[in-house]
Amino acid sequence: MENVIIVRFGEINLKGKNKRFFEGKLIKHIRFQLKEFIDTEIYQEYSRLYIRSRKEDQGKIIEKVRKVFGIVSLSTAVSIPSDIDAIRKASFELMKERFDKEAFKTFRVTTKRANKKFPIPSMEVSSDVGGFVLKSFNGELSVDVHQPDVTLIVEIRQKTYITCDHFPAYGGLPLETNGSALLLLSGGIDSPVAGWMMGKRGVKVHAVHFHSYPFTSERAQEKILDLARELQNYIGEFMIFNVNLLKIQKAINEECPDEEMTIHSRRFMTRIAEKIAKRYELQALITGDNIGQVASQTMESLQVVSEVASIPIFRPLIAYDKQDIIKVAKEINTYEISIQPFEDCCSVFLPKKPLTRPRLNNIVESEQHLDVEGLVTEAIEDMEIMKLTFNQE
Repeated sequence: MENVIIVRFGEINLKGKNKRFFEGKLIKHIRFQLKEFIDTEIYQEYSRLYIRSRKEDQGKIIEKVRKVFGIVSLSTAVSIPSDIDAIRKASFELMKERFDKEAFKTFRVTTKRANKKFPIPSMEVSSDVGGFVLKSFNGELSVDVHQPDVTLIVEIRQKTYITCDHFPAYGGLPLETNGSALLLLSGGIDSPVAGWMMGKRGVKVHAVHFHSYPFTSERAQEKILDLARELQNYIGEFMIFNVNLLKIQKAINEECPDEEMTIHSRRFMTRIAEKIAKRYELQALITGDNIGQVASQTMESLQVVSEVASIPIFRPLIAYDKQDIIKVAKEINTYEISIQPFEDCCSVFLPKKPLTRPRLNNIVESEQHLDVEGLVTEAIEDMEIMKLTFNQE
């Protein structure tokens, strides 16, 4: 009898001839998460992956591997020969171990017979095993096929796998299967969630952060690194481009109407982000924009900002309710960091009444007073680049 972890994936199964490519990426990222664990092995049967591991490591392994995009759920299990006597014995031992940890009252047995050469039909296996477990517990348990406290699952494949737990994962597609993009990472709630969501769709994500040091503090910069480290648990190693926007903001403040500050700043951020993306062969930008949430996220504002970009801008949160975004942020452990009260570049030269319905021709006319290309080039030349790796403390 071996201790294994069952790894289930969903959307990958729909990929047809490309399925092996997606499976290869998935296995790569699982192996990376397992690098600190000894005596582990990944193997595959049918449309499932299995991790052979030490029993004492399984809890930690599941916590790490469930963050790998492409996986829908995991279970700890025992692997045994496909023999009915062995199935009965292993089922009782697994249920007894569970009962000793958490006394429950009802159970059911569900059998999945993928190996049709096994001579006993699924329903009969469930009945046989359920009867054996019921008798072995001497009246301490009863069967409830509708709402049991515990479901014992018997999967008969080349081997038989028996489990009575289920740990949900995040699904999606494995990283590096759907191109790459640059996330405009602020210190707020939304942008880390947007980056996480695009990572979940298989996009390799890097980040650019705009600051206004020394008007913004070093602690605000540390907050960004804290957010990045949490994201790293899901999207792997990535680069952060730190760009100081202060000189650009001063120029806008001196040459443009006060109410246009936010729009001009966002257009400069988009121009700079696009140039960085192209330099590093990234195919799109990602923002945490949410329609109507703030002045710069009205339909008109988004249109005027997008006008300066020639590559796609993905806005995965565009129609989300704020509470839905907060729910995800809490799940991925970025929420408590995001609400820390440290200023960001958007708070510098903040207009009293920001423009909410900008007209493109007016914004373009105002920009005639600015050295747009020179300011963008200088900001990129002075930016700092950090590669966030798992070797960093």
